[in-house]
Amino acid sequence: MSQAEARPRSQQETDMDPGSPQSGRPRQPDELVPSRYAVRIGEIEVLIISDGVLPLPTAMLGHNADAADRAAWLDEMFLPPDAFDWALNVVLVRSGGQTILIDAGLGLDPDLNLPRAGQLIRRLESAGIDLGSVTDAVLTHLHMDHIGGLLVDGVKDRLRPDLRIHVAAAEAKFWEAPDFSHVSMPPGFPDALRATAKRFLSEYGSHLRQFDEQSEVAPGVIVRRTGGHTPGHSVVRLASGSDRLTFAGDAIFAVGFEHPDWYNGFEHYPEEAARVRLDLLRELAATGEQLVATHLPFPSVGRVAVEGEAFRWVPVFWDY
Repeated sequence: MSQAEARPRSQQETDMDPGSPQSGRPRQPDELVPSRYAVRIGEIEVLIISDGVLPLPTAMLGHNADAADRAAWLDEMFLPPDAFDWALNVVLVRSGGQTILIDAGLGLDPDLNLPRAGQLIRRLESAGIDLGSVTDAVLTHLHMDHIGGLLVDGVKDRLRPDLRIHVAAAEAKFWEAPDFSHVSMPPGFPDALRATAKRFLSEYGSHLRQFDEQSEVAPGVIVRRTGGHTPGHSVVRLASGSDRLTFAGDAIFAVGFEHPDWYNGFEHYPEEAARVRLDLLRELAATGEQLVATHLPFPSVGRVAVEGEAFRWVPVFWDY
């Protein structure tokens, strides 16, 4: 999956395309903002795909933090004080003849009115990715913005009947009777999360390949349970040659580098989530490996550096 392959021209384009040089008019791109970015980790091909953005209240960035401190951080980052757009990043990996989808985006939920999210399937298609080529899916956890793309009408019929979906056993167990007593979510989200997870487990239960602590999905692709955000929340580590990359799911948010002790509103066990975040940040800072996370600004590829008693995110320079 080369950089060029990440930006294929449609097979439908012809010399008579309205945006072709022969037409005398500039070609109009489908989207003005890039929505996919390719990197290589040794022999492993990685494509980061934007599922869109999810507007949420800024209070969810740290509901245990002093409101003035939270406002100061937002101001320093030139972000609006009340609500801002959370990125939704999904990763596609090719290793050892397998094509692995890591998380599946939000899908469609008309009750929540989130039209700028749920773009994954369309963007996979625009990247030339056939859903039938996906051999495995790894789900960091079963929140709806990580599984909803698999519930879009018609998607299941286009997937392989032998698709393997890897998820921690503790995660599947949790959603039998989920605990929302420690979260701080906008109204409507708890009910939507419950309903989406229930539907997912009903529709895809026979595809699940559950693991306890970790599992090797493909050569150099290991999923490891961290807990915290949810009991079965997991991260995915990619390793090939001397290259390393971690997909951290919801273990790390943009504010978490400077304030790893702030509780995110979607964390079911926030104290444990903060401990997981701190341990993971220390590990990433020590190894210098690349990091991608669901809700870091697209394409979210970067590294972690120590900054005093906390950390900072160092985005990679785009390679194109």
